[in-house]
Amino acid sequence: MNKVIAPFLFLLFFVACRDKKDESGLSDSNLDAARNFIRNALDGKFAAARNYMLTDSVNENYMDVAERSYQKAEPEIKNGYRNASILIHRTDELNDSTAVIIFSNSYKNDHDTLLVVKKDKRWQVDLKYLYQHDEDTIYSKPALNDTIK
Repeated sequence: MNKVIAPFLFLLFFVACRDKKDESGLSDSNLDAARNFIRNALDGKFAAARNYMLTDSVNENYMDVAERSYQKAEPEIKNGYRNASILIHRTDELNDSTAVIIFSNSYKNDHDTLLVVKKDKRWQVDLKYLYQHDEDTIYSKPALNDTIK
């Protein structure tokens, strides 16, 4: 009987330890920080997502707006985000402590851009960049012809 129970307990312990997600906010790289941030946000785990975010009042406000929007969403939309895969399209490392990551998710295939910075030896997402940059670093917007002269 013990020969059957011991492997089962080991397997149960292994699976329980493996499934624990690190929500400490520590990431090995800029890409890892972005992925952790995005995954938690897609799953509706905004407290955990904030652990991977550069903390300042503007970022906090943007995150509050995103969280309220997510909470108001229909259940099928939330499930779509939870089941979505993260698609990384491009990573531009600007220097040893700054990177721009262009991503989308498989539910809504809209490209978005995150700035990830290394501050105090921690990679963190600066959410402001998503809302405040003029254009994606991967796509150039066509110039509009002004008809007013």
